[in-house]
Amino acid sequence: MSDKGKFYMTTAIAYTSGKPHIGNTYEIVLADAIARYKRLEGYDVYFQTGTDEHGQKIQEKAEKAGITPKEYVDNVAGEVKRIWDLMNTSYDNFVRTTDADHEKQVQKIFKKLYDQGDIYKGSYEGLYCTPCESFWTESQLVDGKCPDCGREVKPAKEEAYFFKMSKYADRLIEHINTHPEFIQPVSRKNEMMNNFLLPGLQDLCVSRTSFSWGIPVDFDPKHVVYVWLDALTNYITKIGYDVDGNSSDLFKKNWPADLHLIGKDIIRFHTIYWPIFLMALDLPLPKQVFGHPWLLQGGDKMSKSKGNVIYADDMVDLFGVDATRYFVLHEMPFENDGVITWELVVERFNSDLANILGNLVNRTVSMSNKYFGGVVRSTGVTEDVDEDLKTVVTGARDRVAQKMKDLRVADAISEVFGVFRRCNKYIDETAPWVLAKDEAKSDRLAEVLYNLAESITVGASLLYSFLPETAEKIVAQLHTQLRGFEELNQFGLYENGTKVTGTPEILFARLDAKDVMPKVEAIREAQKKEFEAEQRALGEETPAEEKAEDVIDIEAKEEITYDDFMKLQFQVGEIISCEAVEKSKKLLCSQVRVGSEVKQIVSGIRKYYTPEEMVGKKVMVLVNLKPAKLAGVLSEGMLLCAEDAEGNLALMTPEKPMPAGAEIC
Repeated sequence: MSDKGKFYMTTAIAYTSGKPHIGNTYEIVLADAIARYKRLEGYDVYFQTGTDEHGQKIQEKAEKAGITPKEYVDNVAGEVKRIWDLMNTSYDNFVRTTDADHEKQVQKIFKKLYDQGDIYKGSYEGLYCTPCESFWTESQLVDGKCPDCGREVKPAKEEAYFFKMSKYADRLIEHINTHPEFIQPVSRKNEMMNNFLLPGLQDLCVSRTSFSWGIPVDFDPKHVVYVWLDALTNYITKIGYDVDGNSSDLFKKNWPADLHLIGKDIIRFHTIYWPIFLMALDLPLPKQVFGHPWLLQGGDKMSKSKGNVIYADDMVDLFGVDATRYFVLHEMPFENDGVITWELVVERFNSDLANILGNLVNRTVSMSNKYFGGVVRSTGVTEDVDEDLKTVVTGARDRVAQKMKDLRVADAISEVFGVFRRCNKYIDETAPWVLAKDEAKSDRLAEVLYNLAESITVGASLLYSFLPETAEKIVAQLHTQLRGFEELNQFGLYENGTKVTGTPEILFARLDAKDVMPKVEAIREAQKKEFEAEQRALGEETPAEEKAEDVIDIEAKEEITYDDFMKLQFQVGEIISCEAVEKSKKLLCSQVRVGSEVKQIVSGIRKYYTPEEMVGKKVMVLVNLKPAKLAGVLSEGMLLCAEDAEGNLALMTPEKPMPAGAEIC
């Protein structure tokens, strides 16, 4: 074991309902960056991921495809693993919940919990959401639909086993209150406490009889284990937990987990159900559960039915692995949802990767070759400007460490790129091309190029956790090696007299959106045809969202004059906070910054957006609407939305980045 000790981390296991899109892939890349960084710090990391393969949804998909559920999940699990490997992720174990050792332990866990009275047999009558594998009461629905995914629910009644959740609720509340780091970010903790734990937990259905694709309850085989009890226990079963006390050394070394990294949509299962299962098994709770936000396509959640899916392998084909990694890591905020569009990827590729990083390395290697035959040497001819560069470079390690400690990965990458930005500024300050014209300043020029080579080496070593291939390419061009953590706050370790590569490699060649977008359109068209073919094969109608173009005719209103229109004042607003209106199932109350002013605006969009999704969005606001009260709450404007034929709403957002307060005209 390393000096720092062990670090066991997991991702949520990917549900095998289909090929993972870039939003799903974000999680494994995020986890990989954390795992690589922890190894750099000196931790003995065990990094586990995999696939969740049971449930009614899988059985139904397999039946429609005319294959067995096992054949279906074998295909999808293979695709998930292919994408994870494509993204150069350094997991230690890829688990599958159809693995025999996992299934055996799940059966033993279920029996243990039954024998000790935590699980009992009963019957369930309620409303069931198949995609979420969840039962709901009428009061839990939002506008009559599943509160998690917004889809239709159907009445269901069946015999089932139940887990006594309330037995452990007080103990869990106490644990959360005494371990503030347990649920992160804090907003997720507040949501779990206020919406689920404090109002009181209902007993949880933990078996099903209406389908067969699951792990059988061995003492009552017409039941299969509820998918969440099955899936969550992978975190212990696949590192060798054994109910009978014969757990492996791997389990004894690594449990409890140091970090469960999951999407915010499954935070409830990991911070309420999972800890309670562990309490019942008399096992320690994981140290931290981090519910990351979503990566949204143009501000909307990605789904095939909406025709807006972006896949990692398509991004890799156009931009490369590390550029794809960079985008999803750098563009995802700590708490609020991130946005991805093809155009934005091109913009970041050019501005950050090609200009800031690629151009810096190319210029440094090229100038070393041009002026000194590629030999980099320190002469000791320093000036005051060197000190600020050295301060930025040697301080970067600890700044990155603090960001990573808080799991603020995007901010950590920004700190690394701060080194490269400072190097570019240093080139402008020292003007090597001017120094080269004066033979008397040759030693000063050599020192400048040495400082650049040294700074870039430190920056590349910090970059490795996020863009491993790029970091290795950089130090290869400088004919040096990536450095260990303990050396990254030092300056001057680059070996004097090292000769850089003769011909610098272009790390990131600038892209023209005019060349990229036709390829994107080809990808979209291919996806559309593939999806329509799948629907026809399954005997289903292509959803309206997938058709070439929806057209909606609405009744024309009375014409207005130009002067009438000019009375309306539209501006871009930024939502800085949002919460549900207590007295309404439909309303959200947002605090919207418009220029230097903050307006409170109430909108009937709770069915389509959660308060967490709203924060950070740039929206179109009618700002001079006369204030009015909705459900007793003052509203000082209106957010503009579009509405389709089914009544679904979508906020109108600026196509390109615009400041809060910008006039819409």
